[in-house]
Amino acid sequence: MTLNYVCTRCGKKTPVTTHAPCCECGGLFELDYTAPAWDEKLIDRDEWSQFRYRAFMAMDDDTTWRSVTMGEGMTPIIRFDENVLFKMDYTMPTLSFKDRGAATLIAHCKAVGVTDCVQDSSGNAGNSVAAYSARAGIGCEIFVPEGTSPKKITMIQAHGAKVNVVPGTRDHCADVCRAKVKNEGVFYANHVYNPFFYEGMKAYIYETFEQLHRIPANIVVPVGNGTLFIGVVKALEHLLASGAIEKFPNIIALQSELCDPLYLARLRSERHPAEVTPQPTIAEGIAIGKPMRGDEILDMVYRHDIKVVTAPEDKILEARQAIARRGIYCEHTTAANYAAYLHYCEKYGPTPDTLITMCGAGIKSDH
Repeated sequence: MTLNYVCTRCGKKTPVTTHAPCCECGGLFELDYTAPAWDEKLIDRDEWSQFRYRAFMAMDDDTTWRSVTMGEGMTPIIRFDENVLFKMDYTMPTLSFKDRGAATLIAHCKAVGVTDCVQDSSGNAGNSVAAYSARAGIGCEIFVPEGTSPKKITMIQAHGAKVNVVPGTRDHCADVCRAKVKNEGVFYANHVYNPFFYEGMKAYIYETFEQLHRIPANIVVPVGNGTLFIGVVKALEHLLASGAIEKFPNIIALQSELCDPLYLARLRSERHPAEVTPQPTIAEGIAIGKPMRGDEILDMVYRHDIKVVTAPEDKILEARQAIARRGIYCEHTTAANYAAYLHYCEKYGPTPDTLITMCGAGIKSDH
């Protein structure tokens, strides 16, 4: 398959073999790719990983991913209570849902000859990229903001990646990493910039559809940089366009109440993320004050009339304990998903048939 990027700003096409992080004009890349109509016959049922759905993913080739995959995906869906289903996405190689995107992104990196890469992260994406880079034999350097869970840093280092702890906010950490990319020309294996990451995130929905033979009425999705959100919406749009589902489900997008640029934009009916000053939050995974794909996310929000809610900071640990009392030990940011769901129910009433992602294992966020 011959693939191109297309710039979201100027529309220029660029071969995906480029090592540039974005278009010459500064616009972010999107993939010039349309998946074939959904057909279960195209699922490779002999492959026990998310790459069983590769017929619906933009792929450089059909060989490189085989040496990169670690069996990510295929996570169970369990019932939490009469209204809520949990998709256990922390049951993946690095204990995080980010393995979905890291597997597809690093497979792409290997296919186009990347030897070394850098990335900025609040922890989970950095750990995933470090792990899959190690798997692929690619050198890796990760930038994390101060306050990142020490156990996430330990995991990143264990994979042989260099870790730089950057003082200040998550957004400042990204600026420092991007300066290195600009000044040194190193490959930016970033989960926000590179659209190959979203190809893996789409599998969250494909798996759910195959497992349940339907899509739940409500889907709770955390939004910091929006990697899962964008993948979920793309996959649902694909299923809808294919006639596999009859209507788009109700998406409940959530942010931290202490870092809520997209929530405020939705509240004000604005098309660009609001200017906010992020406050310290235990939901570190979604503490993104300046989401680079914020306009794209908001376009999706308005296109599908998606509600955006916040997770009350003082309810996150309470939610985490309630989940743990049912045998599920999740990260603080993951507990924010359930806290936000409960807050949504308070505002809009009972919300049955809801799918919530368990995106990070609890041991990773114990300070």
